[in-house]
Amino acid sequence: MTQVALPPSRLALFATFAQIAMFGFGGVLVWSRRMLVEERKWLTPAEFNEAYALCQFLPGPNVINLSVVFGRRIAGVPGSLVALAGLLVPPLIMVSIMALLYARFGEAAPMQHMLRAAAAAGLVLGTCAKMARPLVKDRLRVAPVLALATFVLIAILRWPLYLALGLLVPLSVLIAWLRR
Repeated sequence: MTQVALPPSRLALFATFAQIAMFGFGGVLVWSRRMLVEERKWLTPAEFNEAYALCQFLPGPNVINLSVVFGRRIAGVPGSLVALAGLLVPPLIMVSIMALLYARFGEAAPMQHMLRAAAAAGLVLGTCAKMARPLVKDRLRVAPVLALATFVLIAILRWPLYLALGLLVPLSVLIAWLRR
């Protein structure tokens, strides 16, 4: 049974929802659950699911609804406003600063090139990180070794993709079969 922590202060409520907003690039459901249930223990998994189900039913963005519902549960209407402000104000400030910088420097050719490269690199790295999570959970550490071998063969030794996969796929299947 999950033990629920004491209710947070308004400052902690603001800070937590600000952290959810700033770390939850591309979607904040995962961060919301992680922060409210796993790290802060302000909700049990069942309570989070119930609150989120209600938020999906309500009109508007689910995480906005979640901040209002959770904030109200903790500290009434002021809690709703504090949680909502935590979710909206820090990203608003960050985007405003970025807009000002872009308005000033955005037309410069080096800036255009840098923004395209950064966006592409961010997408690739984010996807790689998400795909690598299951590899780290491998108790025998075989999966990370195979992933590293794939990287070395293709990126460093410049093997053609079909040769690297022709070697490593059968090896992976054999290892998986032997581990059963």
